[in-house]
Amino acid sequence: MAAVSGSPVDADGFRQALAVHAAGVVVITAQTDGIPAGLTATSFSSVSLDPPLVSFYVDRSSSTWPSMRSADHFAVNVLASDQADLAARFARKDIDRFAEPTRWRPGPLGAPLLNDVSAHLICLPHDTVDVGDHILVVGLVAEATVHSPGRPLIYHQGRFGRFLAHP
Repeated sequence: MAAVSGSPVDADGFRQALAVHAAGVVVITAQTDGIPAGLTATSFSSVSLDPPLVSFYVDRSSSTWPSMRSADHFAVNVLASDQADLAARFARKDIDRFAEPTRWRPGPLGAPLLNDVSAHLICLPHDTVDVGDHILVVGLVAEATVHSPGRPLIYHQGRFGRFLAHP
């Protein structure tokens, strides 16, 4: 086994290597002082079954995270394979992500729930940790609802796509 030099890989090489890893796509939504906010995340994952914890990462430079950080809960909207436009909309800057054509309703605790998604998870903030140039956000799942267990939206090599099951 060759020794590692101790210096990290350059950002471009790292980004290229990670691009070949497919990831599911979610939109995290919250509401603070009556104002909805949301962002697209491809870093979503389960953390623990007992207690039920999930996580995602958000870039420290995010202009959306400061308004979401103070919310008393947030929703994870698990996107379906036909919702690439919605994922792209919530990844854009300087637009009203909740205006038409976005379709949503307030959830049981007030966080926006996007329509036609595969599942909703209502989460209470559990922990945040600064990690590199991102913030790890961990949520305690208070409610989980599956609407359609169909095909998920996938992010791969800088593009959204659809999952096709192996025959």
